Amino acid sequence: MTLDHSALEKAKVNLETSLLPWLELQRFFAAGLAIAVEPGLDLVEVAYQFSRDNKALVEEWLKNRRIGPVSDQQATDWFNDKADVWAVVVKPWVLVQDGSARRSP
Repeated sequence: MTLDHSALEKAKVNLETSLLPWLELQRFFAAGLAIAVEPGLDLVEVAYQFSRDNKALVEEWLKNRRIGPVSDQQATDWFNDKADVWAVVVKPWVLVQDGSARRSP
């Protein structure tokens, strides 16, 4: 069985995705580099599209508010709840999603 290139890239992104305490990501939020991904989106797919520089799709998600900078309120809630979030780095961004939105790969 062979996998196409995009499937291999998505598998790599999946392996780089981790459940982390939000507290460990505060510096990325403070720098404006934390991007929230709504629970209805697949975090791995979003990260893959970022890595492929798919501007049209990313702009659509931004326009429809499916992704965007982590809000002050969300950061505060995650901080106060000592929440875990799923996170993956697509330099310079750290894409994050509520820890209850996706189960471990």
